[in-house]
Amino acid sequence: MGLWQIDTDALARSRFVLSPFAETFASLKLLHAGVGAHPGEDAWLGAHLPGYRSYLAADPVAASLVRAALGKSWIADFFCPTSCSGEGFEDTVARVRAVGAEEAQANLLVSLQGPLPTALERDDVPARAAALLTYVWEETVRPYWERRRRVLEADMVARTAHVSQGGWAAVLDSLSPWTRWLGESRFQINRHAYPPREIAAGAELLFMPVTPRTSWSSWEGRERYAIVYPCLGVLADRQPVSAGLGALIGSSRAALLALLGTPMSTTQLVAVTGQGLGSVGRHLRVLLEAGLVERRRAGRSVLYVRTAAGEVLMEASTG
Repeated sequence: MGLWQIDTDALARSRFVLSPFAETFASLKLLHAGVGAHPGEDAWLGAHLPGYRSYLAADPVAASLVRAALGKSWIADFFCPTSCSGEGFEDTVARVRAVGAEEAQANLLVSLQGPLPTALERDDVPARAAALLTYVWEETVRPYWERRRRVLEADMVARTAHVSQGGWAAVLDSLSPWTRWLGESRFQINRHAYPPREIAAGAELLFMPVTPRTSWSSWEGRERYAIVYPCLGVLADRQPVSAGLGALIGSSRAALLALLGTPMSTTQLVAVTGQGLGSVGRHLRVLLEAGLVERRRAGRSVLYVRTAAGEVLMEASTG
């Protein structure tokens, strides 16, 4: 199994951060797989998979590159650099473009675990990789970025609250099916038999949510490490709101009710819906008075969740 030995100071200084590049790379992985994990991903693939496949058909070098770079159990290092905190997509992809051809080809040999295809024996491999990533960002991610950003911010709010309530161990266990806090500063990052890595006190440890159901780990030397993980399912795969329910209780209140199958805080609801704090508060008050949601306290947080009556209403509106 992949194991990181994390200094307690490094863990205490770790942060949840947004990465447009990580979201783009996760979307590329989803396009490459071609199969969604839930109806929301299937709908997105239906809209963008034909264009992606046309792009690869028109550029055989890019097609060979993505197959080689994603590899069997290892992503080519140059193709997926570790984003810095606050770094925009263009800044991260510029680092892909700046890699030397020999370094890129050496990385591809590792991810391929075999000989380099003839199509990739060329000097412009990094530039082709940057062009492919830019296509995925511009055509398939950027049009949805504002909504995705709110979803990712809500996930970070939830995870940060979880840290304050239950400590890092519970959060690290929940990032993906195979991440585990093993105690004694040991963190299992995946199921692969990679050599352990020691994360010293001065290193930057980042946790980056993405909306597609995928995950990976990356690092830059010994200075920066990142775990990319899928955000909470209730945020990524929102239940659609029927027109009838919207007409009955109002579209904004219906959107909140649809989200509250899982307990969420006001801050999370603001982040996901894009509604203002005052509007969310007023709508929650109406839903509370109608008996459709209830409040629960979790540590210092107040969470809202659908009542049995709220569940009946949701089922009736989607039946």
